Amino acid sequence: MKYITQIIILFFSISSFSQVTIADLLKKHNTQSIPYISVQELAMPKTKAVILDARELIEYETSHIKNAIHVGYKNFNIETVSSIIMSKGEKIVVYCSLGIRSESIAKKLKKSGFNNVYNLYGGVFEWKNKGFNVYNSNGRETENVHVFSKQWNQWLTKGIKVYE
Repeated sequence: MKYITQIIILFFSISSFSQVTIADLLKKHNTQSIPYISVQELAMPKTKAVILDARELIEYETSHIKNAIHVGYKNFNIETVSSIIMSKGEKIVVYCSLGIRSESIAKKLKKSGFNNVYNLYGGVFEWKNKGFNVYNSNGRETENVHVFSKQWNQWLTKGIKVYE
């Protein structure tokens, strides 16, 4: 009987944990004041955008979306972005691992006058999960994806999880 009780408790523990989706996570942590763009829409050839990576350098060097510009999170500098992107109306897509840090950076861009800013829904994890390529610091395709922390790694379902 004790064994059956343990199995039931384990089942409900796993069930409640696995019910947390990326959508749930983003609703919990984001204000959604920045509109999302899906990975499918960003990947379409007709979508022209400057792509900004709002993760730390080690994450970016491990894997990033092709042609993404690293702007970081902890050391983000709006002046650097303003020197790269001359038009405040240029379409900008910001991403991080899941879309939480990127919302914060996107808000800073909006506050600075950039008016066509989007947050990549599900970040680089969703990008990789949907089968799109990521690139390492040498510009080569890679299966490695920096997962930021063990807490967040559950949302990466494809690729090789890298921690450092």
